[in-house]
Amino acid sequence: MSARHRAREAVLRCLYRREFLPLPPEELLSQEPPLEREQEFALALLVGVSKTMPQLDEIIDRRAEGWGLDRLGLVDRNILRLALYELLHTDTPPEVVIDEAVELAKEYGTENAPKFINGILDRVWKESRKDSMPERGTQ
Repeated sequence: MSARHRAREAVLRCLYRREFLPLPPEELLSQEPPLEREQEFALALLVGVSKTMPQLDEIIDRRAEGWGLDRLGLVDRNILRLALYELLHTDTPPEVVIDEAVELAKEYGTENAPKFINGILDRVWKESRKDSMPERGTQ
């Protein structure tokens, strides 16, 4: 298991605890075992997700057809938040983000979470690529 995977697991646990204890990201992360060289990576993800949560939740709500945000399990919702933040706001390769989210879903999510999460992330990634591509004839 990679150090970054362990960092994502720690962030997921922090996001889950945050549902019940609205503590600052630094305090939530301080309750986790030390992550050594990935501590800054984990903190950046946790702070980023915390700051952009309303926008992330809106993306999830729009893409989760037939499922309102409130119908998703807490773990599944937080895996999506984490992955969407990393997908849209970091330079981590999208394939890595999606693979890591699916792995987290297999380990911690509900039975259908891996497929559901993969579908939403893939759609958002494809839409973001389409939006960032220049229109024909404008190059």
